[in-house]
Amino acid sequence: MLTGIILAAGKGTRMKSKYPKVVHKVAGKGMLNHVIDAIEEVNCLNINIVIGHGREIVKKSVYKNVNFVVQDKQLGTGHAVMVCDEYIPEEGNVLILYGDTPLLKGETLNKLLNYHSEEENSITVLTALFNNPFGYGRIVKDENGNLLKIVEQKDANNKEIEIKEINSGIYLVNAKLLKESLKKLNNKNSQNEYYLTDIVEILKNENEKIGTYIIEDNNEILGVNSRKQLLEVEEIFKERIFDKHMENGVTITDSSVYIGKDVKIGMDTVILTGAYIVGNSVIGDDCIIGPNCRIENSIIKDFVEVRDSTVIDSEVDNLSKIGPYAYLRPNSKIGKNVKIGDFVEVKNSLVGDGSKVSHLSYIGDGEIGKNVNIGCGVVFVNYNGRDKNRTIVKDNAFVGCNSNLVAPVTIEENAYVAAGSTITELVPNGALAIARQRQLNKLSWVNEKGLLKK
Repeated sequence: MLTGIILAAGKGTRMKSKYPKVVHKVAGKGMLNHVIDAIEEVNCLNINIVIGHGREIVKKSVYKNVNFVVQDKQLGTGHAVMVCDEYIPEEGNVLILYGDTPLLKGETLNKLLNYHSEEENSITVLTALFNNPFGYGRIVKDENGNLLKIVEQKDANNKEIEIKEINSGIYLVNAKLLKESLKKLNNKNSQNEYYLTDIVEILKNENEKIGTYIIEDNNEILGVNSRKQLLEVEEIFKERIFDKHMENGVTITDSSVYIGKDVKIGMDTVILTGAYIVGNSVIGDDCIIGPNCRIENSIIKDFVEVRDSTVIDSEVDNLSKIGPYAYLRPNSKIGKNVKIGDFVEVKNSLVGDGSKVSHLSYIGDGEIGKNVNIGCGVVFVNYNGRDKNRTIVKDNAFVGCNSNLVAPVTIEENAYVAAGSTITELVPNGALAIARQRQLNKLSWVNEKGLLKK
């Protein structure tokens, strides 16, 4: 049985933010959620998050089923684990992680677990080799390479300062031994804090088997303590995401593109300059996305073009073209081979296969059937000041330019609406609706009013 503890109680003072450090986003999602993703990859179902500063904000940022444990006073990493004591079982292992290490991979944790099991260790420390280890706790070993203790930077002597192997802060510990060791921690150090690192020396003195596992990619343990480090981690994550998609047959034209961690993109799709794709978005095969578009939590199927447009919480079916400068707001569903053109806004609406809304129209709370033409400047008037109502335009209908369809209203199949009409009643099948005043020409009016230009 594996229990997870993720330490996320710190304020992150150097971030200069009113928000807790771990909620700041990397690759489109909060850092803490990246760590939760990693620990879930090793089938850890009992996950405990230690929270303190901004605890309610941290809770709201987490979208998985976890247990939150409050650390009212931040008295060190050892104390942070102490507050989890009642959630640590008497058997199995405990994996201790940090909420500000978003680059950590589940693959690495799996290797750590396997090594720990194969070596039958009581505790295994994930370590790394750094040419410049400044700021990290040092791994102190004997002449045979056996781990003796971990010494924090501020408490290290001149010889220990020269050690290149550092502590990542990630531990895999026998649960029963962890509970016993926590009771023996003290705060007799330069920081007057309870160091989690001291459990290594405690277990060593009790002749328990101690091991270290050196990580292959040092980037994975990079913690974020400042905005500069946040950017550095973002760039590493960005390269990792680009590599994954390009290996799967996606063309990415330049570094201005932004793709979230959870985005899926199909083969032979081209992502152009300035594309921003995040959330749980899914892009199909052979699409052209961009330039300069924003797609969030949306499904874009095959052979679709989205240019200079925004698509949020919506779905676009095969062969459709969106933009330029279109805006698909939440709960819009666009059918096959549809044209949503320049400066068209669609909200909470269905647009059927083969229909066209080419320019300068608002489609709000509507249902458009198949092969419908919506002319320039058409407005679905969906709001009466209190309620939102729906407009229904059925198959093969034609709505002329600058028409207002005042909901609730229905345009039946094969019906026409003359340009400039304001429609408030049902338009029957095959009918032409004209809802405008007949044109009146007043002859010589300009001359009579003295407005004739000389």
